[in-house]
Amino acid sequence: MNHQSFHPGKIWYDTDSVHINAHGGGILSHNGIYYWFGEHKTAGEGGNTAFVGIRCYSSKDLYNWKNEGVALAAVDDTDSEIVKGSVMERPKVIYNDSTKKFVMWFHLELKGQGYSAARTGVAVSENVTGPYAYLGSHRPNKKDWPVHADNEMKTTKFDNDLKWWTPEWREAVEKGLFVKRDFEVGQMSRDMTLFVDNDGTAYHIHSSEENLTLHISELNSEYTGFTGKWKRILPGGHNEAPAMFKRRGKYYLIASGCTGWKPNAARSFVAESVWGPWKTLGNPCVGEDAELTFHSQSTFVLPIQEKEDAYIFMADRWRPDNPINGRYVWLPIAFDGEKPVISWKDEWDLSVFDEK
Repeated sequence: MNHQSFHPGKIWYDTDSVHINAHGGGILSHNGIYYWFGEHKTAGEGGNTAFVGIRCYSSKDLYNWKNEGVALAAVDDTDSEIVKGSVMERPKVIYNDSTKKFVMWFHLELKGQGYSAARTGVAVSENVTGPYAYLGSHRPNKKDWPVHADNEMKTTKFDNDLKWWTPEWREAVEKGLFVKRDFEVGQMSRDMTLFVDNDGTAYHIHSSEENLTLHISELNSEYTGFTGKWKRILPGGHNEAPAMFKRRGKYYLIASGCTGWKPNAARSFVAESVWGPWKTLGNPCVGEDAELTFHSQSTFVLPIQEKEDAYIFMADRWRPDNPINGRYVWLPIAFDGEKPVISWKDEWDLSVFDEK
């Protein structure tokens, strides 16, 4: 089967004529080849837990994808954090030019604990397709205050008696209520992505504080841990599913609201520095079903290496009753000034970027 265009929301077959199984994914471009890493889902209501692991596909044209196998496998060892039945979500892989290793991060939830662990796992490999060796997991930035944390955040105690969603509670959240709560154990990390800047500095962007606030955390030079330098983005904004990219010297974020597996309106933000301040640009989607992000949720923004000013918005249509049937929504990003604009297309190809 030879694809020559994208069909958002339709079943996407790999070169073996099997529906691609790489949900919540991210793409690494390396030596002229694209590598797509994503969650391997299974059939039935339990299919959102990891029984296989994280799968990898490769492509030279972005239309046709070869199954490269399981890059990081869920294991049978019940003492392992990535035992079968754990949750391994939104994997992203970056290449470290200094160590010559590929580094994978992903959202990890421990088996049998629902979504309470809120950890991020890391694995490395000398080969892009794996296998990846699991190093362990983190609650990021343990005992580290965020950049520009004021004295009030550092000295006032966490108040567990505040009633959620009241004005007083919202104000406390903005001032770091949950940052203080989790200071000793590390901050929560759920939906996440990675971003490598032009100078080689890598960042881990994750939904934290009970999914109320995004955190951006600087990774160490090996990309396998945190430096302790981090910043809160839009405190209390209730953003998840972050996707970061850079265009013409500016940093962009596309995210979603928090409505479980149900779609909602995407949000977009721009900043002159990765550390902000971040300016809200509104919903980047336009047209019919824009308020539902075309029935999908962001996972990654892919810069096309061989084209100038060309970016693909990658999203998932989640099917929680039968996760293996989840669909992929890839759409080109246009720009109205500095604002990203995403319009629905039943079918499209990369020539759309040549029409500017």
